[in-house]
Amino acid sequence: MKLDFWQLSRDPADKVTALIAGRVLGQDERLLVVSSDAEQRDIIARSLWSAGPTSFLANGEAGSAGAERQPILLSDTPEPANGATHVIFADGKFRDTTGFERAFLLFDDATLQAARQTWKALEDRDGLERSFFRQDGGKWVKVA
Repeated sequence: MKLDFWQLSRDPADKVTALIAGRVLGQDERLLVVSSDAEQRDIIARSLWSAGPTSFLANGEAGSAGAERQPILLSDTPEPANGATHVIFADGKFRDTTGFERAFLLFDDATLQAARQTWKALEDRDGLERSFFRQDGGKWVKVA
């Protein structure tokens, strides 16, 4: 599995989630967005529905009717009821999971220490490819 660490600076989690979600859906894949914060999930859902001036990214909350058909599912647990191959941990908390091709850990100043600890803890994990991204003048740059 690929695990990308995205350090948030200029853009908040909802905007970065919409950016990643657009790319994932562009590859005909499904996405799970995980956050233990219901308010954050609501903000992300609204951001996805208004992702662009002429577009939207359809999404739904886990446990709701038709959740398994949603291309983007928002949940408080890393269980892909929609068959997602990609997962975003939008609240900065990594959850050990299996079955995903790619995971994105979004973290900010408040969750920086936990992200560093996760990076180190996963250093020697077999089958895991880690990358680190940060914003540079609005553009996302791979640092490691």
